[in-house]
Amino acid sequence: MSKPIICFGQQPCGFFPKRFLVAKIQTARRLQKEIGGEIVFFYHDSDHDPRETKTILRHRTTNEPASLNFTFENKIQRKFSPLYKKRVAEGWQAKTTGQLPNYLDHSLINLFKNANSKLIADFCLEMYDKMGLLEGVTVMRSSSPDFRNRACAIDDYFVDILYENEIVRARHDAESFKLHEGGSEYINLPLTEFTAAQISPTRDTRLLWMQSVIHCTHYVSGAGEQDYLDKTQAPEIEFVTRDVVELSDEAFTEVYAEIT
Repeated sequence: MSKPIICFGQQPCGFFPKRFLVAKIQTARRLQKEIGGEIVFFYHDSDHDPRETKTILRHRTTNEPASLNFTFENKIQRKFSPLYKKRVAEGWQAKTTGQLPNYLDHSLINLFKNANSKLIADFCLEMYDKMGLLEGVTVMRSSSPDFRNRACAIDDYFVDILYENEIVRARHDAESFKLHEGGSEYINLPLTEFTAAQISPTRDTRLLWMQSVIHCTHYVSGAGEQDYLDKTQAPEIEFVTRDVVELSDEAFTEVYAEIT
């Protein structure tokens, strides 16, 4: 019998990660101690929603929450580019570093100040690694051409295409590529040829697509995922609900190695 593969998935979820991601990691590590095997982080950096990287920090004096996020280079990037293609705007890191003493101690501020990545998904992943969260974890990215080329065919998906000199993530249908403007409004773009290396899944096809490459035996999910995952797509997986954590949408602001 092959060794267990314990997987959890998440979009980039803040330059300091949301607590629910850390709860998934802790659950996966505890399960690994019980059954052995490998931990895989399915890093879904193909998503495009700029709200995903919102980072909620608490003021050190008043304890009031503050919502911080990246500054995006332009409107097209902010609304439509996948997170792995959104670029860190010039001056954002220095400006945010100046704000952080209100919320964090110097050790974490220094980690942030010394992060070098210029793409938003890369920046988040670099921070998670610097904080000790990814030690012993294999990261597999949904943006990777190799991952995409190995994945199974799906009937509902997005395609990364060029629009207004930016790579955008457009929904594919029989007649066009669609960029969602909000509500019922869409920008319709003409269909062009594309390859598997440009495809990423929708919410409903993500599990099947991911599993065709990772072949996990256990999947650690959040409560929200449990509501929409079609487990019949992967009956071989044992689904495990992540640990409950308070203030799950707020940022985790400790060095992980110090609390394990």
